Amino acid sequence: MDRKHYLDRAETFSFINPWIRYFLFFFSFLFWVFSLLIVAIGVYAKVQKATDTVRGTFLIDPAVILIVVGVVMFFVTFCGCIGALRENLRLLKTFSLSLSLVFLTQLVIAILGFFYSDQARDTLGRFVKKGIVHYRDDLDLQNVMDYIQKEFQCCGWNNYTDWSWNLYFNCTKENPSSERCAVPSSCCTPVLGEAVINTMCGFGVQTLDRLEANKSIFPVGCADRAVLWMESHLFLVGALALGLALPQGSITITGHLNKYKMFIKVLKIEMSSLYSKSLASPADLP
Repeated sequence: MDRKHYLDRAETFSFINPWIRYFLFFFSFLFWVFSLLIVAIGVYAKVQKATDTVRGTFLIDPAVILIVVGVVMFFVTFCGCIGALRENLRLLKTFSLSLSLVFLTQLVIAILGFFYSDQARDTLGRFVKKGIVHYRDDLDLQNVMDYIQKEFQCCGWNNYTDWSWNLYFNCTKENPSSERCAVPSSCCTPVLGEAVINTMCGFGVQTLDRLEANKSIFPVGCADRAVLWMESHLFLVGALALGLALPQGSITITGHLNKYKMFIKVLKIEMSSLYSKSLASPADLP
């Protein structure tokens, strides 16, 4: 009776705390559903555009970015969700390794961006330049650029003349576009009491000097505005960084703790085998 009871306990004993196990499952399932939502939004946006991806815009296409991020999140959180629920060691190892790589990548990018701020600004500037060049080619990209300029009250990357990078807004004399030397209406300063936005408020602005342009648009570039915003919201930026790091770190540690179940299983088998031999009769022994 004691032997059977001990063996049953050896088979059902779990080293993993149930609270840790269900904590990992809950957060993995939550982010798994969120990843499905991101993929669905990305696919819907891509289908609604119903146009081929313009060469050079693939990496900055918001729909493509959403799909890629959603697929990666789906794979990682699926491993964590099923691995925690079924106590599958391979899935838990894959989940822990993937999440650790994501966390370390974010940490390396943050450190490099801090110590090599000029190079990071130039790299980000190249992406923004692509966004300006293909502003009229992708509606989602156009909406993102307009949103950034309205929220940060800026125009272009360095200044408003950056819009000459765009084929339609280019300020050369050879440009036959009706928008020559103009900037998007998202650069325009809002007029109090004006219910309808004047979409032509930025026409001819690139031919004006900074003081004249300041009367109708935001003459400051988005690069400087972003730096000023971060400097004035250091507490918020730090809170967001900590808010992203803590869940990832805690889930990664939880995943690594669950991996040690493998060693506990091996230990239980060895203990059961030794206990069986110790209770065996002398006649049964070789």
